[in-house]
Amino acid sequence: MFNQLRGTIAPLPAADVARSYAEFGSSRMLPAAAYLDPAVFAWEQANVFSGWQCVGTATDFGPVGSQRSIETGAGGVLLVRGEDEQIRAFANSCRHRAHELLPCGVTEQRRSIVCPYHSWSYKLDGSLRNAPGGFREMEGFDKGEFGLFSIPLVIWHGWIFIDPAGDSGAFEEHVAGLDEIIAPYRPEDLVTVATHSYELATNWKVIAENYQECYHCSTIHPELTRISPPQSGENLDFDGDWMGGWMALIPEADTMSLDGRSGGTPIEGLSPTELRTVMYLVGYPNLLVSLHPDYVMTHLMRPIAADRTHVECSWAFPREVAEREGFDPSYAVDFWDLTNRQDWAACESVQRGLATPYQVPGPLAPEEDGVYQFVSRVARAYAGLGRAEDARPSLVSQSSDHPLGAAR
Repeated sequence: MFNQLRGTIAPLPAADVARSYAEFGSSRMLPAAAYLDPAVFAWEQANVFSGWQCVGTATDFGPVGSQRSIETGAGGVLLVRGEDEQIRAFANSCRHRAHELLPCGVTEQRRSIVCPYHSWSYKLDGSLRNAPGGFREMEGFDKGEFGLFSIPLVIWHGWIFIDPAGDSGAFEEHVAGLDEIIAPYRPEDLVTVATHSYELATNWKVIAENYQECYHCSTIHPELTRISPPQSGENLDFDGDWMGGWMALIPEADTMSLDGRSGGTPIEGLSPTELRTVMYLVGYPNLLVSLHPDYVMTHLMRPIAADRTHVECSWAFPREVAEREGFDPSYAVDFWDLTNRQDWAACESVQRGLATPYQVPGPLAPEEDGVYQFVSRVARAYAGLGRAEDARPSLVSQSSDHPLGAAR
């Protein structure tokens, strides 16, 4: 299925798709089938979730010998931490008869990689260690020819990114323009202290679209709007595959929490502007990053079906804060768990609404330019088009409120 769908046009009416990447102000949302049709979901797996995507964080991965299997649009991937402490990615397939080396979603720790079918074993660097059953005496058998297939992997600011298909271009292009945004928060040095897992009855795109706007905040997020004005901020313009922007804190607040107070300390080295704003980023297609003055929150999405998505939300703090006796991260965790659940209810309601026979793609409000960034990018991918330099609304102006330009 992957080979059949890879590089094709999405199975959607071309005219409907084109309306979704038309000029902002005249565009429409994606057609309902984009969120409902299993055939579209299969296309996305082969053409979107086969390229650069985040699969976790290096600090949470585990010691030498740790192995974790994950499913991607290009098949199973096995992540392994080697003897040299480096994390590598391999196709989760034995070179003998293609049995999975580790069942999907399973984590284990051992000093070698062993196929549970015929016991072929591999070193942690992917090279073949042993092929039992007489292969050693077989004339012409060369162990060097049967190492595991390597998959491109990059650890960037602590996040693990892989390119399962292996043909998605340089990683530097994927994150172009993001270093100056991410680096001041030093996420690679932070410690994850809490993780929540959610399984949502909605399409992954509905979640990303919800994340890209605060048009809904006054209606469903009273706690958030007391701390961060929904109309604050604008959207940023990146050269890579990311999108997003910033929102401001009210003068009395130090961070995003129920009362605006922080139970931690600011991340060292942040600018005065970064201490007064929260940056919300979408690492297309599956990583949502929220950069706060005192913590970093991430949502990692894993699409399961057209109408089902697993989301893992984690909160990371400076090490000196996380290891402080009596530190309680609930001021951040409780605030965002409440906000998450408000969002999840809305997203699941959208999914149900999309399934009605009367649904017709609607227009976008002027303040939903962030949604347009995401929707138009998906639509152009459906059509087999690259990114449009002129398809990013309200991004030419530079905001005097943020040194990096406009956002959200």
